[in-house]
Amino acid sequence: MNLRELLEALRERGELATVGRPVSVEGELAGVVHALAGRPVLFTSVAGSTYRVAANLLARRETVALGLGVPVGGLLARLVEALRQPQQPALASTAPCYEVVEPEVDLEALPILTHLPTDGGPYVTAGVMAIVDPETGPNLAFHRLQRLDRRRFAVRLVEGRGTYTAWRKVQGDLPAAVCLGAPPAVMLAAAMSPAPGVDEMGIASALAPTAVTRCHTVPLSVPAECEVVLEGRLTHALASEGPFIDLTETYDIVRQQPIFEVDLVAHRRQPIYQALLPGGPEHKLLMGMPREPSIFAAVGEVCQVRGVYVTPGGASWLHAVVQIAKRHPDDGRRAIEAAFRGHGSLKHVVVVDDDVDPFDAQQVEWAVATRVQADRDVTVFSAQPGSSLDPSALHAPGRKAQTAKMGIDATIPWDTASGPSDPAKFRRVGYRPVDLATYLG
Repeated sequence: MNLRELLEALRERGELATVGRPVSVEGELAGVVHALAGRPVLFTSVAGSTYRVAANLLARRETVALGLGVPVGGLLARLVEALRQPQQPALASTAPCYEVVEPEVDLEALPILTHLPTDGGPYVTAGVMAIVDPETGPNLAFHRLQRLDRRRFAVRLVEGRGTYTAWRKVQGDLPAAVCLGAPPAVMLAAAMSPAPGVDEMGIASALAPTAVTRCHTVPLSVPAECEVVLEGRLTHALASEGPFIDLTETYDIVRQQPIFEVDLVAHRRQPIYQALLPGGPEHKLLMGMPREPSIFAAVGEVCQVRGVYVTPGGASWLHAVVQIAKRHPDDGRRAIEAAFRGHGSLKHVVVVDDDVDPFDAQQVEWAVATRVQADRDVTVFSAQPGSSLDPSALHAPGRKAQTAKMGIDATIPWDTASGPSDPAKFRRVGYRPVDLATYLG
């Protein structure tokens, strides 16, 4: 399913909001998207632009499931399987994304949003960048792009990640292409962090049938059914990037970042620009959910894992709940250590038994309250590599952020200070279910 098919499916279900009055990209459009609190929306009249703008398309797990054609309960399994067994994408015979090739580059023709008056400038937030690492091969990843002028962006590259590593390896410019309005499978795959050498387009193809097409000016392939393609070069010239809103809904710092020079702009007829509200529910879901399969896989190597939830309260990046079927006294501790290996930016993790719903924050807190003794079940790891998104971490230019990490084993203890524990006393009492209609008429 591509972006247009998803919009139509949402419209048929009565879930798509449509805004027909002219809306400005200077703060107004972002404010409307925020007020909709995750409801999918299509703006059909954008001041100063011929583009339509879509937002909040993947703000809910139900919509992601719709885009992939799976039930909500099958999302994690589909993500895990795609990560394990990527599939070679098909080469498209026709490429809708090149229906129109602009005669000249003018990034000011795109309805790029300025979200808040204190932003560093207008920002592309849903751009998926394609590059080829000279040693490990193709790579897809999300990068925010701050428009500098009609031809150039400053691009935020996180130190040590795929695009940054490839950019550091090359002496000259690194060919790059940015896809806007990509199919849901591509957006999910681009948000994952597979092992070096694993092509995210292969993951996208395993999530849902996804065809690619070859770019016109750079030796790269992009999803044939994305809405807009920006071809160009990631240079070694630097510019100030930021300030801008982070996943944590706080402002990120200003850094010197590489400049992306655009040489070609192509798009579908009647193009749709995708806006992703920084710090909003779509941003959080696209950051957090694609990390769940890597945590699941890592924990599965040491114990029986049942589920993983990267929680919105932890900015959908820094906190996770891991559900296991405990078979050994040390399974909780092993799961904690494995979860941090599965997602390097994870800061706090809670491990629960399979009688606790990881998606229910009240149940998780109940498990912490009734099954945890801090001096026995809480593990703290000092001076660990952390996330650049965490404002409380230690940040130094050009270096990985540093943080303390904490794991809470909220599983039923098998041993206590007074001897072996009785699991029955840790389990929630259940009342007999009744049909209230029988009693209330």
